[in-house]
Amino acid sequence: MEFVSWADFFAMGGYGFYVWLSFGATFISMLGIVIDTRMKRARLFKQVRNNIERNKRMQAARSMENTL
Repeated sequence: MEFVSWADFFAMGGYGFYVWLSFGATFISMLGIVIDTRMKRARLFKQVRNNIERNKRMQAARSMENTL
C-alpha cells in the first residue's frame, strides 16, 4: 500500500480510527505489563533483602544464646 500524503497514511484507507485505536490499546497494554513487572521485581528484591536481614538477626540471636 502506498500513501500519497501523511493524511492518507493516518486515514489508512478509511480504517485509520481502528488501526490507530488498536496500536494505542496495544501500547497501553504493553506499558502496563512493563510497569507491573518492575513493581513486582522491586517487591521481590525487597522481600529477599528482608529475608537475608532476618536470617542474619536470627543467626546473631543464636550465637548470643550459646554464649549465655
